[in-house]
Amino acid sequence: MATKKAEPVTVLSLRKLSLVPPEPRPREPKTFTVEDAVETIGFGRFHIALFLIMGSTGVVEAMEIMLIAVVSPVIRCEWQLENWQVAFVTTMVFFGYMVSSILFGLLADRYGRWKILLVSFLWGAYFSLLTSFSPSYIWFVFLRTMVGCGVSGHAQGLIIKTEFLPTRFRGYMLPLSQVFWLAGSLLIIGLASVVIPTIGWRWLVRIASIPGIVLIMAFKFIPESARFNVSAGNTEAALATLEHIARVNRAAMPEGRLVEPVLEKRGRFADLLDPKYLRTTLQIWVIWLGISFAYYGVILASAELLERDLVCGARPEGAVPGAAPEESLSPCRCRLFAPADYRTMIISTLGEIALNPLNILGINFLGRRLSLSITMGCTAVFFLLLSICTSSAGLVGFLFVLRALVAANFNTIYVYTAEVYPTAMRALGMGTSGSLCRIGAMVAPFISQVLMSASFLGALCLFSSVCVVCAISAFTLPIETKGRALQVSDTDVLRLLT
Repeated sequence: MATKKAEPVTVLSLRKLSLVPPEPRPREPKTFTVEDAVETIGFGRFHIALFLIMGSTGVVEAMEIMLIAVVSPVIRCEWQLENWQVAFVTTMVFFGYMVSSILFGLLADRYGRWKILLVSFLWGAYFSLLTSFSPSYIWFVFLRTMVGCGVSGHAQGLIIKTEFLPTRFRGYMLPLSQVFWLAGSLLIIGLASVVIPTIGWRWLVRIASIPGIVLIMAFKFIPESARFNVSAGNTEAALATLEHIARVNRAAMPEGRLVEPVLEKRGRFADLLDPKYLRTTLQIWVIWLGISFAYYGVILASAELLERDLVCGARPEGAVPGAAPEESLSPCRCRLFAPADYRTMIISTLGEIALNPLNILGINFLGRRLSLSITMGCTAVFFLLLSICTSSAGLVGFLFVLRALVAANFNTIYVYTAEVYPTAMRALGMGTSGSLCRIGAMVAPFISQVLMSASFLGALCLFSSVCVVCAISAFTLPIETKGRALQVSDTDVLRLLT
C-alpha cells in the first residue's frame, strides 16, 4: 500500500502582545556643583559689595605695614636708636606675620575663612591701639610683632573673593584690589605728614587703627565661602549662600541638587609637598620670598634715600661729595621727614597703580607665568638703574617705576597662588606662601637700612639678582592657571554624581 507523502506544515507561534507602553526608565536627578552655580549666577551686585568690603582689608594691611616706614625716623629720635635697631622693628613685624600666616592658613582650611578673617582683624586692631601707649622701644617692638601676627590673617579676604568670583572675572577683579593697598599707603603717608609734626606719632597709630575697627562691622554682609562649606560637608549652608547671592544678583540658580565631594582631609601641610604640587610649591615659595624682598626693599630704600641723601644728585646744594651730614656723625642720627620727603613718598607710591591696566592685560592675555617673568625681569633692571647719578627728579622717576613693577609682581603672584591650589588646601597654600614671603621682608630692612649705607651698589646688585632668580622661576612654573576653573580637590574633581 502506497504511503502518502506528508506535506510540510508551517507553524505560527503567536505571543500575547501588550498594548501598554513600557515604563520609562527613571531619569537621573540633575545635579550641580558650586563651580556651576558661581558661573551660572555670574557677576553682579553681590560681587561689587564683596570687592569693596574684602578689598578694603588691603587698606588696613597697607596702613599697618607702611606705618613703620613713616614712623621710623621719629622713633629713631625719641629712643636714640641705631640703624640695626630701626631695621629690627620691621623684621619683628614680619616675623610675627611669618609665624601666624601658616597657623591662620591651616585653621582657615579647617574651620572657615570668615572666622579667621574676623579673629585676625580683632587681634590686629587691639594690639595696634596698644602700640600707641608703648613706654619703651622693647614694648614697641613686641606690640608691633603682635600686630604683624594679626595682619597675616587678612589674606583670607583675598581667598573669599577668589572663591566667589566667576572664572573670567578673576583675572580682572583680583588685580584691581591693588587700588585698596594703594589707598591705604597714600592714606598713612598723608596722615603722617599732618599728624606727626602736630600731635605726634602715637596719635598716628591710634588713627591708623580706626579703619580696621570699622571694617569689622562690615564683615556681617559677607558670608562664609560656599566652597569651604561644601568641602566641610555643610552643603545646606553652601546652598543658602548661593541662593542669597542669586537673589542679590537677580539671577537664576542652576537646576538640580547641589553636590560636592566632602573633603575629610583639609589643611594638611603634607599635601603641599605631594608630588603633584611639589615643584609648583617650591617655586612659588622662591617667588614669594623674592617679590617680598624686592617690594619692601623698595619701600624702605625710598625712605632711606630721602632720609640720608645717598644718591649723588639728591644732596643739598653746597654739600661736599663724600662728606657725611653732621647729624650722621653720631651713631644715633635724628633727621625727620620734611614736607618734600612726604611728597616724594606719595609720588613714588602712586607708581603702584601706574602699571595696573597693563598688568591686568598681561595676566589675562599672556598668562600668569609669562606676565610675572616679564615684570620681575624689568624690576631687576630698574634696581640697577638706581645706581645712576641723577637729580632728585630722576630718583623719584626711578622709584615710581620700581614701585609700579613690584606692585605688579605682587598682583600676579597673589592671583596665581589663589588659583593653583584646590579648595582643600587653598588657604594653607596662601598662608605658607605668605609666611615664606615674610622671610624676604625680614631680610629687606637690613639690606635697605644697613648694607645700603655701607655699599650702595652692592645692595642694589643683591636686589637685582634676586629678581632675576624669581623671573626664571616664574617662567618655568609647571602649571598655568589662566582660564582654569578652581579645583575642588587634589584629584581635580569638579562634579560628583550620586
